[in-house]
Parts: sequence; structure tokens; C-alpha cells
Amino acid sequence: MSNTVDTGKRRFLTAAASVVGGAGVVAVAIPFVSSMLPSAKAQAAGAPVEVDISKLELGQMITVEWRGKPVWVLNRSSESLSILPELTDTLADPNSDDDQQPDYCKNESRSIRDNILVLVGICTHLGCSPTYRPDLAPADLGSDWKGGFFCPCHGSKYDLSGRVYKNMPAPKNLVVPPYHFLGDNRIVIGEDAQGAA
Repeated sequence: MSNTVDTGKRRFLTAAASVVGGAGVVAVAIPFVSSMLPSAKAQAAGAPVEVDISKLELGQMITVEWRGKPVWVLNRSSESLSILPELTDTLADPNSDDDQQPDYCKNESRSIRDNILVLVGICTHLGCSPTYRPDLAPADLGSDWKGGFFCPCHGSKYDLSGRVYKNMPAPKNLVVPPYHFLGDNRIVIGEDAQGAA
């Protein structure tokens, strides 16, 4: 039996064991770290949504989903926009002084471009989804109805800018989410032009 130690072999075995041990630690750490990251579904739920409005006709409204909420995109006619100033005295917050919209939408049309309205389609009373009622003076809403949104759950009424009428169960205007335009026919909902949500 030899009393000499092969230090080269010892160094090789030590290095090989270290590499295998390090690989094992990485293999165990990856699933652990990955489990702390949000899932693709969770990331998508909060991600901005891009909407093509090139085929959106006058008076037409489409609904998209952002953060699990319905978001309406409505193409308003110049006639419906001309009615908005007439409603000022009948609205609870006609100047949109509340925090229900970004600063760039604090105007009568509550939008970046007057004709394109973007709203979260959830009533500010108890979370029902109002219906789009563009018809003028329908029998069920009265002769003074100029078009807008009606919540069938408790009767709240909003104009075509999403501003709530006085003496309604809903305390605030409909929410305008952050959004911006990508050219003439595309909207990004969920972030403003600077990318902030």
C-alpha cells in the first residue's frame, strides 16, 4: 500500500463535487424563485390593452377587458357632443372635479379626443354594469333623456361623458382609465402617454 497522496486527483474530485453541488443548488433555487414571480395570467391581467378602433362607427361602442373590468370605447357623434353643455345643471359633477379620470381627461367630453370616449363600464354605486342607451327620450327613461348610460340595478343615470346625474344612487362619475393613442386608429388602455399606469 502506498502512502503517497495523489493531490491532482483530490483537486479534480473536489472541483467536480463543487460543480455538481452548485448545479444542484441552482436546480433547487430556480423553481423556488419562479414560484414567487406572478404568473403569466396575473401579469396579463394588469397589463395595458391595445385596441384597434379603425372600424368603430359613429355611435358604436365596443367593450374590451382590462384588469378584469369591462372598458367601453365609444365613438360619439358631433350631435351627441353638442348636447353635453346643455346638461351641466342636471349633473352632480359636471366639471369632473373628482378623481375619476386622469388630468388630461378633465374636460367636458372627459376624453383626449372629443369623439372617442373611454370608460370603465362599472357603476360607481355598487359595481353593476350600466347599459349604453343612445336613444333619445325613450319611454322608460323619460322625455328629458339625451342618451347616455343607465344602470338597471338601482337606476343611476350617466350622460354620454360618463358624468352622473344629480340625486342618483351613484356618488361619482364613471371612471376614465389611463390611456393614450398610438396613431389615429389604436388606443392603449392601462397606461398614459408616458407609460405610467
